[in-house]
Amino acid sequence: MAKLSKRLSAAHQKIEEGKLYTVKEAIALFKETATAKFDESMEIHIRLGVDPRHADQQVRSTVVLPHGTGKTKRVLVLAMGEKVKEAEEAGADFVGGEELVAKISGGWLDFDAVIATPDMMKSVGRLGKMLGPRGLMPSAKTGSVTFDIADAVKEVKAGRVEFRVDKFAIVHNAIGKKSFSDEQLFDNARTLLQAILKARPSSVKGSYVKSIALSSSMGPGIKIDVAAAQKEVAGAE
Repeated sequence: MAKLSKRLSAAHQKIEEGKLYTVKEAIALFKETATAKFDESMEIHIRLGVDPRHADQQVRSTVVLPHGTGKTKRVLVLAMGEKVKEAEEAGADFVGGEELVAKISGGWLDFDAVIATPDMMKSVGRLGKMLGPRGLMPSAKTGSVTFDIADAVKEVKAGRVEFRVDKFAIVHNAIGKKSFSDEQLFDNARTLLQAILKARPSSVKGSYVKSIALSSSMGPGIKIDVAAAQKEVAGAE
């Protein structure tokens, strides 16, 4: 096992072994343990009681974080006709049709989010192998396949994030920066958790949220009391 650096060792010592923290306590600890020489992100990791192998237990949607993530996303819009101008006026960074599809097929991936109009999906479908593994493939379920281009672009720029379970049934999201206030980080955490609870598949029986942890980009995990979090953050009984 690799030896921890002095910085990481000091961060680990701030976390009480075996203790489960409230969300607000974990946020305060995140501030203390995020000691890298840059504005670290606060990451949340939520293990759900779902089986991602079953289509009816997939958890995937989007939510607009009230304070954004601290990162301005480069938004690419694939559209035709009047929707091109609409996307440009809404603030999209890259707008185009078949020429951008071809550029992406050639390996260009210099963007953070993709929005497409439904009439472009026949062409966009060819990009599945490029965009899918990176979580960039447009989907009607997440609001990224739509004719309401202006609203979609503005939401992404304002802090809309996608959440989805991975093959281990864990949701991973960055929901702010160390430079955010504790209140801003709490608002973002609450908003994301509420959305995940709302997205619970009807086929799931028993416990839905199995575990929650917070961490900084380069720091140790901070375990959260799930029952307390659902009351504190999501207002659940």
